[in-house]
Amino acid sequence: MNPTPDTAADNGGSLNPQQAAALLNQTVRQARRQLEPYPPWLMVIRGFGALVVYGGIWLSVRGQHPYAYPTAAAVPGAIAFAIANTVATFVVARRATAGVTGRTRLRTSEIVASVALWIGAFAIMGVLIGTGVRDSITYGLYPACAPLILAGLSWAAIMAVRGEWRRSGTAIAIAIAGIAGLFAGPAGPWLVAGVGICIVLIGTAAVVARRQRVTVCHD
Repeated sequence: MNPTPDTAADNGGSLNPQQAAALLNQTVRQARRQLEPYPPWLMVIRGFGALVVYGGIWLSVRGQHPYAYPTAAAVPGAIAFAIANTVATFVVARRATAGVTGRTRLRTSEIVASVALWIGAFAIMGVLIGTGVRDSITYGLYPACAPLILAGLSWAAIMAVRGEWRRSGTAIAIAIAGIAGLFAGPAGPWLVAGVGICIVLIGTAAVVARRQRVTVCHD
């Protein structure tokens, strides 16, 4: 139970200036923590999940000469992770900002654009398969790197327009991980992507957690 109502009752049902200021600070602090759409725990889970999934794919292709494609067991896991990660991200963000208006709340258009981009990225992969592009690109460089680059840059632009520079920077870092993977050969991009995503998300989680602790201490 919150002790504030009892305190107010003891003072004749009204708050003195000091109590009002303390209550306001507490409310602001709680709002800051609740309105963080991507809490640290979710980012850590997503980071390690990416490392496990991408690392598993890398293990399945690292010995292929010439490069062919990930094993059948690794592909469903990657697809399941991508779907679960996307759904969890949007569900948590929507719940965190329920009833909130303004830039903090995710807009339907932004969600639709993000989902459409992922669908489009894999539709392009279907075109690559149909046109006979070599396996090292169709099943290696493209699926490991292109989604990170496209999604990262587009989300960075959306966050920049909203003035959310930290999230924009995180998205750019994800895109950079995808770009780095382009130089790692046909099998290496999976490992580069997994490690890159893990580092970026865990680092971002640490920054958010530290900011929350500093806010609590200062309040």
